[in-house]
Amino acid sequence: MIPPHFALNETYNVPGRSRDLTKEITHMLNNIGIPGLLLIAVVVLVLFGRGKVSSLMGEVGKGINAFKKGVKEETEELDNKTADAAVDVTPKKKDKV
Repeated sequence: MIPPHFALNETYNVPGRSRDLTKEITHMLNNIGIPGLLLIAVVVLVLFGRGKVSSLMGEVGKGINAFKKGVKEETEELDNKTADAAVDVTPKKKDKV
């Protein structure tokens, strides 16, 4: 017979653990911290070099600016459509006889 602490849990990821794998990953990512981020940045810099990283960041910046511009244009277009479609619903004054 298998002891209960060695049995697989309902998600079949790790024996004897009750937490879900996605919860573990989320918990791990929430606890990276500044030293961890600095370590990741240094490793990326060493692997790819300064030129590649700076060009990549430039492309990311251009993408963000294009996204913001698209959102702004779409918002303005929607505002113009709603302003054109607005109808005056105030009742007209009738002459009293």
